[in-house]
Amino acid sequence: MSTGLISLIVLGLAAVGFVLGRNRAIRDAGGDTRVLHSLPFFHGLVVFLATAVPAFLVLILWLIVQPMIVNSRVSGMIPADVAPDAAAQTLALSDVRRISGGLDAAIDQDKITPDELEAMTTDATDVRALLGTVGVALGSDVNPAVFEAAKAYRKLDATGAIGRTIAVLAAALLGFGIAFPRINRDFRARNASERFITVTLFAASTVAVLTTVGIILSLVFETFHFFTLYPALDFFLGTVWNPQFRGGSELGILPLLWGTLYVSFIALLVAVPVGLLSAIYLSEYASRRVRTVVKPLIEILAGIPTIVYGLFALITVGPILRDYFAQPLNLGNSSSSVMTAGIVMGIMVIPFVSSLSDDIINAVPQSLRDGSLGLGATPSETIRKVVLPAALPGVVGAILLAASRAIGETMIVVMGAGAAAKLSLNPFEAMTTITVKIVSQLTGDTEFASPETLVAFALGLTLFVVTLGLNILALYIVRKYREQYE
Repeated sequence: MSTGLISLIVLGLAAVGFVLGRNRAIRDAGGDTRVLHSLPFFHGLVVFLATAVPAFLVLILWLIVQPMIVNSRVSGMIPADVAPDAAAQTLALSDVRRISGGLDAAIDQDKITPDELEAMTTDATDVRALLGTVGVALGSDVNPAVFEAAKAYRKLDATGAIGRTIAVLAAALLGFGIAFPRINRDFRARNASERFITVTLFAASTVAVLTTVGIILSLVFETFHFFTLYPALDFFLGTVWNPQFRGGSELGILPLLWGTLYVSFIALLVAVPVGLLSAIYLSEYASRRVRTVVKPLIEILAGIPTIVYGLFALITVGPILRDYFAQPLNLGNSSSSVMTAGIVMGIMVIPFVSSLSDDIINAVPQSLRDGSLGLGATPSETIRKVVLPAALPGVVGAILLAASRAIGETMIVVMGAGAAAKLSLNPFEAMTTITVKIVSQLTGDTEFASPETLVAFALGLTLFVVTLGLNILALYIVRKYREQYE
């Protein structure tokens, strides 16, 4: 039984439980709901939650654990000569799952019966022909051990699906059997349902925290593995980035870190003045009619796909900078440069500064403006000396968001700045960033046991630390000025 069908059955049982629980409460009260401790709705809600929640928890847990168990058992069936290392093991398991899905499709389409499948030989030609009839293409011949593992995988998966259905329905019925008898006129159904809602809200609030912890732990463990294969000192102080998957790699992060900060700095030089000045105009000077037209137009920039910005950088901005600035000044001959990527990225993050700063400036109490104007200050003096200092914590947050967006951008850098890792002050030279190299190191058939692949996790952890440092700096600035103006 599919997961979707099980979910619908559980929701149906929970809905029936809601109706039965509500009717039981009304019946126990003799039809007078005023004698109930809680409204009939809460009695039905308790039964609904008791039926649905345990069943869905079992379903989620089963969906997480079953693939791990099945993969563990099937991987033991693949001989060492077929999968000598971790990368080959992963590819073999991928073939096992693909073949298993093809066998299920063949049975569903009456291409073969289960008994015929069990008696089928492991001849590669027969297997490939059978899979070809259901549209499953394999890049190489089917190894007999892999074919047997696929048949075992299919059996284990089918058994797990049956067990999942039984376990989920049993959890739903058990929850119903525990909650329904408790329904009576004195049962504090509202309190029970509110406690459940409180627990649900707490669980939701911890999702972000647990996700962050999981990301950090995965980065830390893989980075530690990388530093067991490559010297940490050479990584942090190296000035050459030259990965060679056959050995002899030089994996210095300084060129990538410099390119990341250089491109982001130019982007902020474009985005912060334009975004902040536009926010001041929209909030303090523009009429309502102008504001309703201009602000949505600015926010459209945030909805343009980054690939479009990349094409704009590659086709328009890059050639203009090369022909009118770089070549006349003898600073370069390439249309891919830090300046190209920085300018286009700055245009992209203008809405992050403008829209957020506009909302923050509008949140400054009007009484501060009225008091300043009443003391004889001009509108521009009021903005510079009253409004902006009061809105500074929020403006800093908007700039930080723009900086984080710029640091994490990849596509614009690939198409606008190139992929050359170098240390240079010339803004018209091609450079690259950390995010671009993370993608390049994890692209293609990679083996997660070499330093050239594991370096991506070290780069990711470094980028995380840089972003964390920006957050700490922004928090310091916010606290300093908040104490001054509160």
